[in-house]
Amino acid sequence: MNPSDRIRQLLGDLYPEQVESLFVQIGERLRKLQVPPAQGDYFSEKTITLITYGDTLRRDGEQPLQTLRHFLDDNAYDLIDTVHILPFYPYSSDDGFSVIDYYAVNPVLGAWDDVRALSRDYRLMFDAVINHMSAQSDWFQRFLADDPDYTQLFMTEALETDLSAVVRPRTSPLLTPFTKADGETVHVWTTFSADQVDLDFRAPATFLRILDVLLYYVEQGAQVIRLDAIAFMWKIAGTSSLHLPQTHAVIQLFRAVLDVYAPHVILITETNVPHAENISYLRADEAQLVYNFTLPPLLLHTLITGNAVKLADWINSLPAPTARTTFFNFTASHDGIGLRPVEGILAPDELAQMIAHVEANGGRVSYRALPDGGQKPYELNITYVDATGSPGIMPNQHVKRFLLTQAVMLALSGIPAVYLHSLLGTRNDADAVEQLGYNRAINRAKLEADQLETELHDADTFRAQVFNAYADLVRARRGHPAFHPLGSQRAYTLNEGRVLALERTAPGGGERLLALFNFSDQPQTVEHGELAPYESRWIMG
Repeated sequence: MNPSDRIRQLLGDLYPEQVESLFVQIGERLRKLQVPPAQGDYFSEKTITLITYGDTLRRDGEQPLQTLRHFLDDNAYDLIDTVHILPFYPYSSDDGFSVIDYYAVNPVLGAWDDVRALSRDYRLMFDAVINHMSAQSDWFQRFLADDPDYTQLFMTEALETDLSAVVRPRTSPLLTPFTKADGETVHVWTTFSADQVDLDFRAPATFLRILDVLLYYVEQGAQVIRLDAIAFMWKIAGTSSLHLPQTHAVIQLFRAVLDVYAPHVILITETNVPHAENISYLRADEAQLVYNFTLPPLLLHTLITGNAVKLADWINSLPAPTARTTFFNFTASHDGIGLRPVEGILAPDELAQMIAHVEANGGRVSYRALPDGGQKPYELNITYVDATGSPGIMPNQHVKRFLLTQAVMLALSGIPAVYLHSLLGTRNDADAVEQLGYNRAINRAKLEADQLETELHDADTFRAQVFNAYADLVRARRGHPAFHPLGSQRAYTLNEGRVLALERTAPGGGERLLALFNFSDQPQTVEHGELAPYESRWIMG
């Protein structure tokens, strides 16, 4: 099917009464699109993504986006080629994920010129926070004022509607009352918080508005677009309002439109849900990438137990990459370690063991609401660095345990993503949790850039030990074709599960590599020699 027919087909599935009108309007937008050139082949063993807030690094007298660029140029030019700047737009809450204006850069961070300057040297990932936006946004205020261009933009529901089947990621109320300019009270869907009002994609005008946002991001240099919380996008009372067919159709429509004029732009879906649901978005005509959400908790479980059998079995169950799709592998991000992705993989007692381990290492637990009114652990809030430690552990042993987990992540088939705080060996920010009042602040520390540089140049500091060892891993990974993100992999265990073995092969049956990982605190003898406790070894074929 040619691209035009595909767009018409999807429009017919979503908005059957307005197909031709919408098709014409989409065409008008695409004819005006100014697309910057692509920066090399994204699907390469050299592709490494750095995840960071725009203001994680701060320096007096300098805009944070400029500070970030200087840090990358000085310390990571040979490590990182793609940078995911977490939402850098003006916002009212949730550390950027309650967007006030999709078209502006938060002036506290810098300006569009700073973003474009980064895009000249690094491939950029932008967030599209399009399930919801800020209740303080101009769009929502116009909705409340009954501006005719905005009356259908946000999702409302009668208070008496039975919404008990809706799957919730939070414990806050699903509906929040707002008073319109004429005094009428409306109840708006607020899936994540009262300050994050959900958009209504049932209205074609909403789709066009958000398409305009995505195309604007492409023009500003986005080569990867992250669709935040996308699984909740289409809502229907009486259903789970999660992963509905219309949600998939909207993403496929975004993909089809981009394929016409910006085929190099990658879509990645962020769906922190059980594994089978997560990978339902991984299709050649939908998302080229999905977050590998099962990896962080399952890898931590493996480290805690010292047994890699479940990890190996899960790796072998993953669908093979295609010419256009693969996994986005990570262990840490701005959020915590999600637990829903290991539902059906880890038993309740194994989850309890992990929760106890995290709490013993200074972490927190966040919960979600269940339809019966109960609550269930949803996320572990802790830096991945501290998650890999244990009370009283010696720093050198801690570094080894942490780097073992990162070596596994880097070795897997897919695109690796490294959270800046993991690269820098950042520890739990318990003070931020107390000051700000939410658990996720524990893994979102703000660092003084000059102090950071001082620590990185002192080889005896914990930061320097982590950073230097991590950098060596990344350089080795980028230098071997067997780590190509579209290559094949096979996992198995040795020594009664204490050693994970991972075979990697470049696409087309090319170069091979064997990666060995000792998850035990004792030396392990294997065919290729002895592995020290928590040692990883990549044996080039």
